[in-house]
Amino acid sequence: MRYTIILNASELATNTGTKAVEGAAMGRLLTLEDAALIFRDDTILFVGTTQDAKIWLDEHLTAENNLVTLDATGKTVIPGFIDPHTHFVFGGFRDDEFNRRLSGASYMEIMDMGGGIQATNRATKHATEDELFDAGIKRLERMLDLGITTVEGKTGYGEDTKTEDKMLRVMERLDKEHPVDIVMTYMGAHAVPPRFKGRTGDYVDYLIEEGLPMAQGRAKFCDIFTEKNVFELEDSERLLVAAKEMGFKLKLHADEIVPLGGAGLAATLKAISAEHLLKASDKDLIAMRDAGVIATLLPCTAFSLKEPYARGRDMIDMGLAVALGTDLNPGSCYTQSIPLMIALATLYMHLTVEETLTAVTLNAAAALDRSDTLGSLEAGKKADILILDCPNHGHLSYHFAMNLVETVIKNGKTLR
Repeated sequence: MRYTIILNASELATNTGTKAVEGAAMGRLLTLEDAALIFRDDTILFVGTTQDAKIWLDEHLTAENNLVTLDATGKTVIPGFIDPHTHFVFGGFRDDEFNRRLSGASYMEIMDMGGGIQATNRATKHATEDELFDAGIKRLERMLDLGITTVEGKTGYGEDTKTEDKMLRVMERLDKEHPVDIVMTYMGAHAVPPRFKGRTGDYVDYLIEEGLPMAQGRAKFCDIFTEKNVFELEDSERLLVAAKEMGFKLKLHADEIVPLGGAGLAATLKAISAEHLLKASDKDLIAMRDAGVIATLLPCTAFSLKEPYARGRDMIDMGLAVALGTDLNPGSCYTQSIPLMIALATLYMHLTVEETLTAVTLNAAAALDRSDTLGSLEAGKKADILILDCPNHGHLSYHFAMNLVETVIKNGKTLR
């Protein structure tokens, strides 16, 4: 039986529990100096000081046990990062659109001219499954370098069920063959295809009749781009109610561009999370809080689009549970940079570094309905652990936009 001990850490920092942490509690971390952590196979057994860890080993290990020692002197130990919002499986690129936006074109203007999501839809449809798989492996490898140990992946670049099925097959293969865990979300309602122009309701019917049954039992979540002139509230509710009846848990892209009321719909439907929320009203945010809906914020997207940031400080002060995701996608946010996201959250969304660490670990796990096993360092949880090349967690914001990850442990295996 193999045990591993990480010892002599300058600091261990984590939130604790099996549910999302709300409001001010997001800033209350467990921090230990001269810290140690012991895990067996893929499960954490002990978290405490190095001295207490040695006592624990004396009491529990026998001569037959194999012990691996990792010396973390001068380093910081935290949970593996979790990215609860990405669109990382896609074909093609949209660098031309990015540079057009730099010249003044808006995201919606580009979309109206046949660019945006529709451009990626065409490229994804024509890409082979192996091409999408190979590109996905490269993106997952970069995530692992940055300390991401679990990631959500959405479909949504298929204008037909066949392409959406291909995206799910790619993610299923990636989840089996790559150590980063992938939580799949079905998002057939990402954009209305040209053949359904002016007939959004008919497209929602198509998704209910074909798309949801195809994804049932495969994708954990159903998501929808609830936005003016895309999927408005009535159509969004109709699709999500159908998805819930089929066993999907719910997510919403809500109130990103205009204050349509998607956050309020998320509260009404008791979704796991509502995401983006740049324009969400106080009334709807309070409804989300009362319904236990997690606010998943995506500061890299606001940065890329040069839009105002979501009101993360206000949301935490209102008592919401806030998670952070990169929103890696080929159009509005082509990055999986956790260090950049942390910098933006602390500098421009006014989160403390403690709140930010909670948002990218335990609350991100809760946004994927996995906080019972992931997102914190405590006995009984999975051994998804990062060792940072810095003396305390404060360096995550202080040494801004730099990758401080030195060691990545996923399911008890040292991968970096």
